[in-house]
Amino acid sequence: MLILPRLKFACAGAALALVLASGATAFAQEPSDSHLAAARSAISALKQTDQFDSILPGAAARLKANLIQSTPDIQPEIDAAVDEVALSLASRRGDLEREAAAVYAKSFSEEELKAIADFYTSPAGVKLLESGPLATRELLKAAEIWSNGIQRDMAEQVAEKLRAELGQRDKVVPKTEQ
Repeated sequence: MLILPRLKFACAGAALALVLASGATAFAQEPSDSHLAAARSAISALKQTDQFDSILPGAAARLKANLIQSTPDIQPEIDAAVDEVALSLASRRGDLEREAAAVYAKSFSEEELKAIADFYTSPAGVKLLESGPLATRELLKAAEIWSNGIQRDMAEQVAEKLRAELGQRDKVVPKTEQ
């Protein structure tokens, strides 16, 4: 009978040790200030968080529209109140930058982040950021044209092959459109 309480105590002790050890491990893995600085530099060079610049103004515009729709008679007051609160919340944009830096610091070493920032601030990196989306769209168009050609040629060649193998039974294999 004494075994069961001892087993419970041992399990609880092991669980506590695991929790403490994982906390110490997580604390030990926190990125250094220089690692986070390198992450911020890479994020800035990549313009990675620029896409989120419209979140606060968009939220403010939606809130204004909703409030004005329900109480149009106080539109000036709504506009002023929403603008004031939105401006007061703008300082929280730094929270997103810190989170982004932490994410990148966990994903890349400090040296990799420095290399990323160096490349994307170089003329070639800047051009890649500027022209890359257009090049990608053009590549996708080219791949679609290529895919259509491959499919057409494959269908034609298979049809010819089957007609040759089937001889007079070519009615079984429809001719492809040319």
